[in-house]
Amino acid sequence: MMKTVLICLYLLAIALANVITANNDPVMWGKLIIPAGSFLIGATFILRDLVQNAVGRKNTYMAIGAAMVLSAASSYALGDTLWITVASAATFLCSETADTEIYTRLKLPMSLKVLYSGVVGGVFDSVIFVIIGLSPLGAGFLPWSLVGYAIAGQIIVKLAMQFVGALIIQFLPKSKETVHA
Repeated sequence: MMKTVLICLYLLAIALANVITANNDPVMWGKLIIPAGSFLIGATFILRDLVQNAVGRKNTYMAIGAAMVLSAASSYALGDTLWITVASAATFLCSETADTEIYTRLKLPMSLKVLYSGVVGGVFDSVIFVIIGLSPLGAGFLPWSLVGYAIAGQIIVKLAMQFVGALIIQFLPKSKETVHA
């Protein structure tokens, strides 16, 4: 039952991040540009790690595949351009794979695995999405002069989410039902 709940939360967070981003202006924090859905994207890395703990690496990749299709489909359904839809899917595949593989290989307490794998996944997610989806190489929504601010804004939010998630996990009671594969 808990496995299904975790997978559903993971998928829901992805769909909601797309909806929130599509329906809200980016948050401006000084010169930093932060899509409103970035807060949930940061949480998806934590949820993905919890899914992996519950169902194992192989089944996590099935969840990632479903999530990638959901991300692209919801992006397209929300009226995003083809560039944004492609960027969403490509970014998702790269960042979630990086998170999964790092999480799998680290022999550390779960809180540190969540932190380190999520930091790398979040950086990949931010850089790839902004370059493919928003920069002049992609949809052209941002000029090159703002690309760095958009990447930095997303990275900061996703890093903050990883730190919060790692702290929460550190203080949760340890489960005996985790899958280690």
